[in-house]
Amino acid sequence: MARVLVTGGNGFIGGHLVGSLLERGDEVTVYDGAPPAGGETAAGARFVEGDVRDADRLGAAMRGVELVYHLAAVVGVDRYLSRPLDVIDINFSGTRTVLDLACRTDARVVVASTSEVFGKNPAVPWAEDGDRVLGPTSANRWTYSSSKALAEHMTFAFAAQHGLEATVVRYFNVYGPGQRPAYIVSRSVHRALNGLPPVVYDRGGQTRCFTYIEDAVAGTVLAGTMPGAAGEAFNLGSESESTVGEVVDLVVELTGVATGTAAADTAAAYGRAYEDLARRVPLTTKARTVLGWKCETPLREGLERTIAWARATPWWLELPDSGAG
Repeated sequence: MARVLVTGGNGFIGGHLVGSLLERGDEVTVYDGAPPAGGETAAGARFVEGDVRDADRLGAAMRGVELVYHLAAVVGVDRYLSRPLDVIDINFSGTRTVLDLACRTDARVVVASTSEVFGKNPAVPWAEDGDRVLGPTSANRWTYSSSKALAEHMTFAFAAQHGLEATVVRYFNVYGPGQRPAYIVSRSVHRALNGLPPVVYDRGGQTRCFTYIEDAVAGTVLAGTMPGAAGEAFNLGSESESTVGEVVDLVVELTGVATGTAAADTAAAYGRAYEDLARRVPLTTKARTVLGWKCETPLREGLERTIAWARATPWWLELPDSGAG
């Protein structure tokens, strides 16, 4: 049993991670700015409400903790187009606060990052040391990528200069029960079950590798517990590539709702504010070799589980559509 703190533990990935840690028998503290959307923090976990940039409050919550999973962030296209300053400040300053406190308390840290750090690098699949290729700093679309990349730089700098035991995990299109309806899978399921056609942007030819939440959580736990993981970054994602159009069509098929799909154009919807990516594919050899991890859940199975949960969860179906692509 370990004493663990999860920042952002009431969020989508954080909530599932907390459940997994509790099942392991860990003593878990959740540090988040708000309670979870569906109700209470997982039974058995201690909830401390607070801003991840508040060093005094976070420090009190971290007292006695051996391992920190840092997932607190501002996430989602809709949010990093409408709240770019919050994205930068929380993702950067919040991470700095966590790393400073972890050094003082000698806690091990896992920092959650994203496939977005690679930007629009056309050389897929992306290995952990792949190049970053980004657009202009005047485009808010790149605030999330850049703030997360800088958080990674800080993590490795703390490890190099202060001996902090830290690991970075990069998620690739994670989906599953409880995700806010602002992403390709969650929004498509949400719209279909509400009798609305899921939206397919730019004819749906862009490809993604969709990773079921249980697989992402399993890799995250290993990143915090395997001795060889310290000082490393790991891609956590499926290597099975699907077009967005195929995934939306599969959602329509599995929901059994005759909504069809609706076409939309990214340029018309967002103008120069947002640039979509043609392909996003991880290389996960390192995660398999060092962590013994791989994505186990086929897309159809993961979608079936997600849809079954959504049908049984009225509060989630009542959430507003984010309007994001």
